[in-house]
Amino acid sequence: MIRKANKSDIKRIIELLHQVNMVHHVLRPDLFKPHTTKYHEQELEDLLNDESRPIFVFDDGEVRGYAFCQISEVKDNKLLVDDKMLYIDDICVDENARGRHIGKALYEYVRDYARSIGCHHITLNVWEGNDAAWSFYRNMGMQVQKTTMETIL
Repeated sequence: MIRKANKSDIKRIIELLHQVNMVHHVLRPDLFKPHTTKYHEQELEDLLNDESRPIFVFDDGEVRGYAFCQISEVKDNKLLVDDKMLYIDDICVDENARGRHIGKALYEYVRDYARSIGCHHITLNVWEGNDAAWSFYRNMGMQVQKTTMETIL
């Protein structure tokens, strides 16, 4: 049910990207434009060919959710220890399929994938006010690593 995304998934992924964008737009209309996505079809096709940025989909006959990931490494840094990490750029479950543990399945799949490729940890960002996401990630065992703060001028 969970697999790497392919070219035939692009149209559906874009539909889900619209849902995520609208969640962010409602939370922060000062930052996010409505009715758009962060990737267009060609950008998604390019991402599908980038091994350092895997995209996984939950597919039970229809793509019901996705996880966009980015793998990065720190090597020979003056300050930081060598590290390999997976950043979850985006997880989305179709608003009509929520409550079926699809998000949990995607998260656990990504966690196991990260472990299998030797990552030390997983990171992600959650917007303040997105209480459902905060609760979900806490339930998945995540904890705060650092906090970004702002002053609106």
